[in-house]
Amino acid sequence: QVQLVESGGGSVQVGGSLRLSCAASGRTFRDYAMAWFRQAPGKEREILATIIWSAGQTFYADSVKGRFTISKDNAKNTMYLQMNSLEPEDTAVYVCALGPIRGTSLWGPGAYDYWGQGTQVTVSS
Repeated sequence: QVQLVESGGGSVQVGGSLRLSCAASGRTFRDYAMAWFRQAPGKEREILATIIWSAGQTFYADSVKGRFTISKDNAKNTMYLQMNSLEPEDTAVYVCALGPIRGTSLWGPGAYDYWGQGTQVTVSS
């Protein structure tokens, strides 16, 4: 089993920044990907960014490209999401996920087997 623990959510004003963390522990894989999703009330879960752990390759949704940055710290087994220029539309529960590399698309919830509990991000104007 893998445990994922997010932290760093909170309330911020428009234009502000937050950094989310997702610490992973437990079972290890030869290679895996981690991702950030968010879900706002009444909306579908949205994938924001993903990172392939071994290669460090990253992918972003158009909605956050240029504002959000996904990164990792191998020594701490921790993934981050630096969020800048936050907008009210970014208000949501942010969730991290992890899945082994299977040779299938990483761009969707089906690629991920393990999920964190989520952290609330609220952006106010």
